[in-house]
Amino acid sequence: MTHISQLYRRYQQAVAERSVWEPTWQECYQYAFPQRESVFRTDATKTTQLYDGTAPDAVDQLGALMLSQLTPPWMNWFQLNAGAELSKSEQNDLAPTLEKMTQIIQGELDRSNFAMEIHQCYLDLITVGTACLMFEESPFGAASAFKFTAVPLSQLCLAEGTTGRLDHIFRSVEMDVPSFIDRFGEFVLPPDVLIKAEKENIHLDVIECVEPMPDGSFAYTAFLNPDCQYVPNDGEPIVLKTACYDTSPFIAFRWLKAPGEVYGRSPVMKALPDIKTANKVVELILKNATIAVTGIWLAEDDGVLNPANIRLTPGAIIPKAVGSKGLTALESPGKFDVSQLVIKDLREHIRHALLGDKLGQLDAANPMTATEVMERADDMILVLGATYGRLQSELLMPLIDRAISLLRKRGALPDIYLDGHYLTITYQSGRAQKQAKTDAENALTWLSEITKFGNEALSQVDVVAFMKWLGQKLNVPASLMRTEMDAPLIPLQQPNKGE
Repeated sequence: MTHISQLYRRYQQAVAERSVWEPTWQECYQYAFPQRESVFRTDATKTTQLYDGTAPDAVDQLGALMLSQLTPPWMNWFQLNAGAELSKSEQNDLAPTLEKMTQIIQGELDRSNFAMEIHQCYLDLITVGTACLMFEESPFGAASAFKFTAVPLSQLCLAEGTTGRLDHIFRSVEMDVPSFIDRFGEFVLPPDVLIKAEKENIHLDVIECVEPMPDGSFAYTAFLNPDCQYVPNDGEPIVLKTACYDTSPFIAFRWLKAPGEVYGRSPVMKALPDIKTANKVVELILKNATIAVTGIWLAEDDGVLNPANIRLTPGAIIPKAVGSKGLTALESPGKFDVSQLVIKDLREHIRHALLGDKLGQLDAANPMTATEVMERADDMILVLGATYGRLQSELLMPLIDRAISLLRKRGALPDIYLDGHYLTITYQSGRAQKQAKTDAENALTWLSEITKFGNEALSQVDVVAFMKWLGQKLNVPASLMRTEMDAPLIPLQQPNKGE
């Protein structure tokens, strides 16, 4: 059996393993991310009507929060730094270069479609717990060197590697002829096949596979699905493209996961019972409201009144026989007022599960103080701490690593690698900034306390190192700090009381 045949068998096995999750994903999309619910359906008309918009609104708000906290557009949300294994002299010499590299990468991201595509990934992540971003290189001459695509989960089959990350990725996508030629060229298939496919408007089913190699690289293989009935098939898949990359072009990440599971779990999954119940309660409320508006009526069958000709409109005259009751309203046996209490609790539970209650809504009558807003924001950051940690490992680190790899290949960056020893990365998102601010406040408190011990204690403080460290914590540009390491150590002195 050839390697391509083995890949196809593994793809079929991955599809079978994914099928267990598809009903849950379908319900999550159906109630929390409508209009995308048909990705797992063959018949898009078989959809349940959505009556309550609490969950879709909370998903949108949380998606915007993730974008602003992790990867805010047109803002520096990461910084390249020299590793701890370098000497202080080497770290200071590299600081301006690393700052320039950060600006180059950030500029390429800002000019690309990164913000749009990563936001779609965040919405998938919140809804179904797993998302995937395809990170490719743009042609020379494009506005940016990067091109991103949010890959829907319906096209993906994932598997974990030895590192615990989703580095075994299968993608099945149907392409029309122009898209197929643009991606793979026009000579990978017989010309008559492409002509027939274009004339009959046939989409070609392509399977892309990325798997890690022992040396740390990633092997990419694209082949036609052998089950495609429009392409000649002699039992062996038709290979379209093979390549080897330093970094994976597919970045898959999860909200959280249970031990032994491959796909992630989402906050929508946790709130799904409340979401479905709220949707049903609102449906019943609307039905009850319809009855309250139009009413239910009784009429005697006296041979004169024809219910088919009755129109309940203002000013209408309805004839009736002498001595008959005519048309009489039927009173409802009960009220549905308790539904307001039920729906209120359900919506609060949904907003709490999707973190929609952390910042709250603006209330002109009872506005929140600045301290309350900050405390709520800090509380949200703490709640999302585990998720942010996973996303830094599965999304942000591979993203910056691939960006450096592509720009290094183009010659836009020096031959340097993000290895965690000589070159590291720090994140400047909301949680990282909060931690950096806390570190800076602790250091300043320490400095203030040791001034009480006199000049002898202050003389032990390395002013140059302290100022550089404080500048890094407060995101001060390296160009504003001196790089000379032969500057004398200036001890701190307490001012005289008479000065």
